[in-house]
Amino acid sequence: MAITDWPTLERPREKLLQRGPGALSDAELLAIFLRTGVTGKTAVDLARELLETFGGLRALLEASQSEFCRIPGLGLAKYTQLQACLEIGRRHLEATLKRGDALTDPLTTRRYLMARLRAYPFEVFSCLFLDNRHRVLAFEELFQGTINSASVHPREVVKRALAHNAAAVILAHNHPSGVAEPSQADKAITQRLKEALDLVDIRVLDHVIIGDEETLSFAELGFI
Repeated sequence: MAITDWPTLERPREKLLQRGPGALSDAELLAIFLRTGVTGKTAVDLARELLETFGGLRALLEASQSEFCRIPGLGLAKYTQLQACLEIGRRHLEATLKRGDALTDPLTTRRYLMARLRAYPFEVFSCLFLDNRHRVLAFEELFQGTINSASVHPREVVKRALAHNAAAVILAHNHPSGVAEPSQADKAITQRLKEALDLVDIRVLDHVIIGDEETLSFAELGFI
């Protein structure tokens, strides 16, 4: 049965308009993105099959181009559309951080950092540069490493902070293992960066570690 033959309030688009996107399942949201199904399958049927094949929504969204495009019913056009949607989401979070208000919402900050860093299969060390009112000036990914480490150079962090005329920074990096537990190396580099930035009157407000489904704040743990 085609989706157009379903009761009105069971159709994904109409359901979204009536009840909001939060009322839809992962399959229903994905069906709206897909727009059409394939022979013998509605868009919802295809969406459910894709979620089962990839093991969930996140795995599907993070699939490589080759993994995504090998599935019947998908292709390069759908892949580019999906990547555009994901980038829109990341930029929306970034715009939320840059509205001109002081950065006082830790949850929004962590969501943004997670959206930027979680999917990398290697460690990426980055910084949010802030002005003296804790408004976001810029976000930069500064160093890339291996699956379990990244070489961080305090001199380069100081250089980029001065280039942005930052008064404060929030440090962040991901753990590809998925575990957001700080290592001794994480604690040591945080202290080195804090000391280096103190010399030029730039404060380290936090160091956030991004895991698979969690984040860890050095500030909340009293490490800064």
